[in-house]
Amino acid sequence: MLRRTATVALTTLSSAALVLTVALTAQASAEPAPAPAAPAAAPDGVAPEMFAALQRDLRLTPAQARARLDVDDRAGRVQQVLRDTLGARYGGTWVADGGAAVSVGVTSAADAESVRNLGAVPVPVTHSERALEGAVDRLNRKAAAAPAAVVGWYADLPGNAVVVLARDGGVAAARSFAAAAGLPAGALRVQVSTETPKPYADVIGGNAYYTGSSRCSVGFSVNGGFVTAGHCGRVGARTSQPGGTVRGSTFPGRDYAWVQVDAGNTPRGLVNDYRGGTVSVAGSTEAAVGAAVCRSGSTTGWRCGTIQQKNASVTYPEGTVSGLTRSNACAEPGDSGGSWISGDQAQGVTSGGSGNCSTGGTMYFQPVNAILAAYGLTLVTAGGPGPTPTPTSTSNPPGGTWQVGTAYAAGATVTYGGASYRCLQGHTAQPGWEPPNVPALWQRV
Repeated sequence: MLRRTATVALTTLSSAALVLTVALTAQASAEPAPAPAAPAAAPDGVAPEMFAALQRDLRLTPAQARARLDVDDRAGRVQQVLRDTLGARYGGTWVADGGAAVSVGVTSAADAESVRNLGAVPVPVTHSERALEGAVDRLNRKAAAAPAAVVGWYADLPGNAVVVLARDGGVAAARSFAAAAGLPAGALRVQVSTETPKPYADVIGGNAYYTGSSRCSVGFSVNGGFVTAGHCGRVGARTSQPGGTVRGSTFPGRDYAWVQVDAGNTPRGLVNDYRGGTVSVAGSTEAAVGAAVCRSGSTTGWRCGTIQQKNASVTYPEGTVSGLTRSNACAEPGDSGGSWISGDQAQGVTSGGSGNCSTGGTMYFQPVNAILAAYGLTLVTAGGPGPTPTPTSTSNPPGGTWQVGTAYAAGATVTYGGASYRCLQGHTAQPGWEPPNVPALWQRV
């Protein structure tokens, strides 16, 4: 943000003006100071602490923060619809123009009008989102052969390329690695990086729990316990504060785990804001690239930034972790495993990164929906505390039987938010949302 320094010209005061100035100053000092303006109210469904942190870290006015949240919400919903309706022609969705617009990549000009009807801007691209994700998967399968000069890789939707990050002097090695993995040269961009990513563990975490002498952060509550980072503990390890047992853990490769808590511990759909309050969790709808996101941890408190890339891979000293989301919201050691949230929607848990909250950096989080699906868990939302049974074998999102990412055929019925819905045409969109100028997707019954 550009700061303008005003230059004040000093002039000589006459004796009369000086007396008047002194009198006015004395009068002002005798009068009570005006009360400070009340902070702008947060929109419905957004915690005041998060709303304030968005303004601070993204340098937004209250009105700009509200507008940004509206655009981010629209981007997430557009993303849900177009992934299904455009299929292999879909080039991804991202928030553009500094948070003012929603852009959608299209590989066919015939889809441009459908994108505009959803209130988004069509952008012609060469590679579909599926093609970019497929290229990332090819690199993931060759992760063990990645040279030391390669820091990580990810699909860059706005740039319509797969980016391989390499240390200075490692560009040639990175290109050879990508070629050996079968990555098309036209889809590759090698970028020099100074990142030195590492997992954030073994020091003070978010809403702390302990595994032996190691301390990490609770991510999000699920029925029976909570999810967190996989590097924080192996299967079978005992935890304390809260007491529990690590029932599932993957690291490296992925970085997720879940802890089944002991009887007497009550999982709740809340995130500690470390300012004496909590933020409610209403669901886990995936935010789009470019959307604002905030994270919580005891080392650095509430910090916000934007989602930069998804399905990123990063090479830690312990090995490569794939399927992460990349962000510029800062974090530091001790924030590992903590919560990432956009509005009131859970996004993921802190994995690791490079840099700090003084100089900035790049951070990675493990998407929460991948954890829920991997272990068959159900997210606990703010509607009330969850029980502590062994989790079910399916991953149902909050509010009913509708499942994130599931393609529903016409005639299918689901429950969501206490209501029942019938699918009117094939799609993956959330019940209760009808985009403008698009035929109805759900019928409430």
